[in-house]
Amino acid sequence: MSITTRPAGTVPETGAGTGERTPSFRWALAALSLSMLLSSLGTSIANVGLPALAEAFDASFQEVQWIVLAYLLAITTLIVSVGRLGDMVGRRRLLLSGIALFTAASALCGIAPTLSMLIAARAAQGLGAAVMMALAMALVGETVPKARTGSAMGLLGTTSAIGTALGPSLGGLLISGLGWRAIFLAGVPLGILTIVIAFRALPVDHKRREGTRPGFDTLGTLLLALTLAAYALAMTIGRGSFGPLSMSFLLVAIVAGALFVFVEARTASPLLRLTMFRDPVLSAGLAMSALVSTVMMATLVVGPFYLSHGLGLDAARVGLVMSAGPLVAAVAGVPAGRLVDRLGAQPMTVAGLAAIAAGAFLLSLIPAGFGIAGYIAPIVTVTAGYALFQAANNTAVMKDIGSGERGIVSGMLNLSRNLGLVTGASFMGAVFALASDASEITTASPEAVATGMRITFAVAAVLIVAALVVAVTSRAFANRTAVPGDVT
Repeated sequence: MSITTRPAGTVPETGAGTGERTPSFRWALAALSLSMLLSSLGTSIANVGLPALAEAFDASFQEVQWIVLAYLLAITTLIVSVGRLGDMVGRRRLLLSGIALFTAASALCGIAPTLSMLIAARAAQGLGAAVMMALAMALVGETVPKARTGSAMGLLGTTSAIGTALGPSLGGLLISGLGWRAIFLAGVPLGILTIVIAFRALPVDHKRREGTRPGFDTLGTLLLALTLAAYALAMTIGRGSFGPLSMSFLLVAIVAGALFVFVEARTASPLLRLTMFRDPVLSAGLAMSALVSTVMMATLVVGPFYLSHGLGLDAARVGLVMSAGPLVAAVAGVPAGRLVDRLGAQPMTVAGLAAIAAGAFLLSLIPAGFGIAGYIAPIVTVTAGYALFQAANNTAVMKDIGSGERGIVSGMLNLSRNLGLVTGASFMGAVFALASDASEITTASPEAVATGMRITFAVAAVLIVAALVVAVTSRAFANRTAVPGDVT
């Protein structure tokens, strides 16, 4: 895969890709993994605190939802821009700034006297998380030998899954023992530890020669931020139903997106070079990531309702069953990365997608009479396949990216995942509600909920089959049209 070729006369990149030793790549990888852990923990740990926060601030559930939404919107809106900024000003420098911002914002969240201040601090925390998510993956190419890229990507996926799995249980313990402020203050010491390790272990940014630093595309950045924020709001604010407000946001997203494409095609230093999408590996990787994330959100949207209303489990057992997926992803991440290094990214991408499709297909067939085991077995298959797909797809996209493009491409990968998640929350939730044939899902009969679950995962299986088609056809197209040189 070749998106860019280093021009003659530029300073060659240092680090893992060139054989020059970085300051202990294992410690560097530990810093990158902690960055991923912090950002995923910041998402999942706040969800469990919403009831306590609603009581503490005497606010409605819709109001305290913005504590989660502000964080996700900041990540989704800014992750591509911060990736590009890292390519320009130095990834180590910007990553350290992002960790510091996340840590300071965590402290502000913990001492916030009002709900509005807490929401603002969460938005700042989301900006720090966007920096960490975009640049952690980008820095793999500068800290880890290329032959071990798959293992590194698997480890990042593992720590992200651990953060997602740990959040609810850790948050519950902190709230019950120390109060809601502790769920945010817990990020402060972990953030400080991450800064110390990153400062000591990450390779120093090498300076660009005068005249080689591109300008920053301010107009394109603002238009992309408007597009993504409007789209994310359209997908989430209606909670699965598309009313006039959701449609208005969607219209804004379409208009702003069209303007963004127009501007990027004409500016001298674009935020996104549109010709990048001619690369079949990159385009396919982004499309597959969005499709898979849409399906993975179905497990989070549909799972709790099916387990509680379809199988009649209490809240404690629902939580235990729901933790199975993230735990499997955490355990499978590193072995998946090693398989990618050993057998290649393309076949492991297909294998991961096949496992997700098989698990979704099983969920569409298994009757409620199979109970908890009938749900957990396919979910384990889905999440193990997801861990393999993530390691393989991220490796395929990032492994041969030129140094000047790693931040922007990493940001695009994370963006495709986030867009899939927000789309899945709305789309798969709407499919579930429609398939359950109930005006209010909480009052639907167990049989209706079970039917809704099966139909939803049948749709999910179709989406993964589409991703498999993309994987196979993109490889054939890449082999047929591969031409050495710069596509930009």
